[in-house]
Amino acid sequence: MKTVQQILSGKKLTVHLIFSLSVLAGLGMGVYLMHWQGYRFENLWSTTIDCLFFLLCIYTGRWLFGRWYLRQQFAPFIGYALLSSLGILVLKWLAVRYVFQHPFAELWELGISIMPFFLIGLIIGMLLKLIRATLQKELQEAHIKAEQKQSEFKVLQAQLSPHFLFNVLNNLYGISIEEHERIPALLLKLSNLLRYSVYSAKKPFVPLAEELAYIQNYVDFEQIRISDRLLLKMDIAPVVGHTIKIAPLVLIVFVENAFKHAKNTLVPQIQISISLKVSDNFICFAVSNSYQSENQSDQLLNEESGVGLANTLRRLDLVYGTDYELKQEAANDVYTVELRVKIKS
Repeated sequence: MKTVQQILSGKKLTVHLIFSLSVLAGLGMGVYLMHWQGYRFENLWSTTIDCLFFLLCIYTGRWLFGRWYLRQQFAPFIGYALLSSLGILVLKWLAVRYVFQHPFAELWELGISIMPFFLIGLIIGMLLKLIRATLQKELQEAHIKAEQKQSEFKVLQAQLSPHFLFNVLNNLYGISIEEHERIPALLLKLSNLLRYSVYSAKKPFVPLAEELAYIQNYVDFEQIRISDRLLLKMDIAPVVGHTIKIAPLVLIVFVENAFKHAKNTLVPQIQISISLKVSDNFICFAVSNSYQSENQSDQLLNEESGVGLANTLRRLDLVYGTDYELKQEAANDVYTVELRVKIKS
């Protein structure tokens, strides 16, 4: 089986071969057009050799630029560029004198006539190497950024499930002391929640229908736990199929936060509203809950909320970039979060 290096080497060889043939074909076409328009070359075979020397100049310029200039060794670059130019000129002079049988050809006369042509080749080679090096640098930087984002994304995902589990286990402990008969139903709901968070959270995107089922399980869990104190309103449009996708465990954090802070209010009943609809290639999600500003600090910025919500906001930035909008408002003792994310199919 071929190694990656062998495959890349084979591709490079093919690219260089195609490039060389293209340059020679272009020069040949130029020679033909000049000949067709009345320009007479002394020796077409000699002209062909000049085209090969031009190709040699291109590759010499690429090598000089990569070997010394890109390493910021400017003095050696200038010195070797001059030596290479002189060497190519001497090779051309030897070819003219001994291959094409012009024994009286002078080196300086040949240099005046052919050297500008060769210098153009050297410059073209240097420019090609500069362009290639610039593109390689940009691709490498993009690759590094992508790896950093992927690594950070995995860390953020790994932090979400422990955060949720920590809260749930604390709640179960409190219920087990006073209402232990409710524990079996809660454990069944918890099992469904953990199954989703363990297996689906590893995927970059999940069907929206599965995410909504997870949210429903969580809401059922909270309804069992809070009982008659909860006034819940859910307006979730039906989602059919698996074509509409969303990043996993994004919506649940806002729902969890709403329940947590609504329970901390002093009012006898908790009011929570959850709505979702799909419109214009966007998922529109909203959660509101009872809120008492004199008893609670900002839901997004306080220490208890920081882990889950801060990670979710960071994930939204990593996954959606500019393809999402988040609005938060506290008014008339109601805290509202509205999230609008682009559909991932």
